[in-house]
Amino acid sequence: MNQRPPILSIEGLILSATVRGSTIFPVTDAHVRVGAGEIVGFIGESGSGKTLTALAVPRLLPANVAITGGTIYVDGQDLLILGEAELVKRRGLDIGMVFQDSLSSLNPTQTVGKQIAEVLTLHENLWKSQMHSRTLEIMGEVGLPQPKERFDAYPHQLSGGMRQRVAIAIAIACSPKLVIADEPTTALDVTTQSQILALLRQLADQRQIGILLITHNLGVVANVADYTTVMYGGRTVEVSNVYDAFEHPYHPYTQALISSAPTLGAVSKTTVGIPGSPPNPSRPEPGCPFAPRCTFVEPDCLVTPPKLFSDDNGHEYACLHPCKNHEVTIG
Repeated sequence: MNQRPPILSIEGLILSATVRGSTIFPVTDAHVRVGAGEIVGFIGESGSGKTLTALAVPRLLPANVAITGGTIYVDGQDLLILGEAELVKRRGLDIGMVFQDSLSSLNPTQTVGKQIAEVLTLHENLWKSQMHSRTLEIMGEVGLPQPKERFDAYPHQLSGGMRQRVAIAIAIACSPKLVIADEPTTALDVTTQSQILALLRQLADQRQIGILLITHNLGVVANVADYTTVMYGGRTVEVSNVYDAFEHPYHPYTQALISSAPTLGAVSKTTVGIPGSPPNPSRPEPGCPFAPRCTFVEPDCLVTPPKLFSDDNGHEYACLHPCKNHEVTIG
């Protein structure tokens, strides 16, 4: 699907979790690819496995979650064979992380300048004067106003938008090839959201960073992403370019997500919810995980979860009876 060689390649990822003495599988077949300079919108309902899949890349999973299958490559390097010492080098140097809540992800006892410089200290051999000037340069690059004055500020002294810019500065300080941004605009007002998204687009274009953007906001994906990857019930169910995802979705779940999203200005539009509930990983059922909620369900859907199919244009979908075979009206 992606036109460029992938910086991130996740294939067939399986994650197991130990919960109250039982083993469940919150992710059973994840496929994610991000190329240099691309923003990939990673979408799906809460509990679909997006964040766990993303955290598996730098191996920052919760203690009760383990990788039990599949592969993860970043820039051609198999991350699953690396020891902890090598992983520490890869975090920050090759992989940057931007978390949802910048206030809790930043250290409240250290100035923002020191926190950005700390990443450079871990991965680059710079003199103290070089470290200071490089930190100010990065702060300016992410749009922090008056970097010299902000250098000695503490996180609580900054607005939410400025804190998120600090978090992005930490993520890109060592020019990583991949940045994983987990709901980076959720707690921000609309204007600040737009500014942060524009910054991510600029970083992808100018630095050729691959960005995996985890979000529930379909409007965000439509505006800034190049490709989409849709997760449902711990499985990747659709991979396509943004246009096809919104105009010609193949998987009924993707179609249902788009239909359930409110549209600005469409006063007369009735928002259509998705009936039923997402699957419970502690009580897995055979067949397609979306089958109990699907409009196009057939008997064969209840037997085995479908693997990803691909059309001639590289549009991938895990569905035996895709929307393209039916008359479908979106919205």
